[in-house]
Amino acid sequence: MSSRLVLALDETDPARALEIAKQVSPFVAKIKINYPLVLSAGLEIVTEISKFSPVICDFKVADIPNTNRLIAEAAFNAGASGIIAHAFPGPESLKALREVDASKDLYVVITMSHPKGGHFFDIESFCSLALEIGATGVVAPATRPEDVSKVRSLIGDLEIISPGVGAQGGSSKDTLKAGANFIIVGRGIYQSDDPAAAAEKYSKELV
Repeated sequence: MSSRLVLALDETDPARALEIAKQVSPFVAKIKINYPLVLSAGLEIVTEISKFSPVICDFKVADIPNTNRLIAEAAFNAGASGIIAHAFPGPESLKALREVDASKDLYVVITMSHPKGGHFFDIESFCSLALEIGATGVVAPATRPEDVSKVRSLIGDLEIISPGVGAQGGSSKDTLKAGANFIIVGRGIYQSDDPAAAAEKYSKELV
C-alpha cells in the first residue's frame, strides 16, 4: 500500500534537509517545504529534494493573479509537483495558479492547525472555491477533526491533506476517520534522531 504520509520538512539547513529527504523517501508520499528552507537555500533546493520525493511548495500563495502566476511558474520550473495557496484572495487568484500548469497539484487552505487558526476562515466559501477552480485538494487541520469532517462533506472527492499531527497534538487516526487522505507530520520526523525510523513509524500508523 502506498504511503499516506507527507513530511513537512521545515528544516532551514540545506544539507540536513537533503539528507532527511533522502532518508525518509521510502516512507513518504510527498515532501512539503516552506519559505524558511527556500529562503535559506534558494529554489534549487526544490529541484534537489524532488529527486527523492514529489515536492509540494507550501508557500500559502495569497496575492493578485499575476503575482500568484509568477510564484507558481518559479516553483513548478524548479521541479515542484504541487503548491499550496490561500483561498481568501478569491477565484481569479486561484485560477491564475491553476492555469500555469493544470497537471500540477493545487491545494487550497481551508483552515489552519494552530490555536484559533480557524477563526477568520469561511469553510463553506473556501470549499466552494476549491471546487470551482478545480483544485487537486485542500488543507484542513488534524488538530480539529470536526473541521476535517465538515470539509469532507463539502468537497466530495477532492484530496484532504492534514497538518498538525505530532508536535501540535493532532490524532492521525481521528483525522483519517474524519476523511483526510494524507497526514502531514513535521517536527516529529525531521527533529528526530532517526528521521527514517520516525517516518516509517508514522507511515505504518496510517495503513
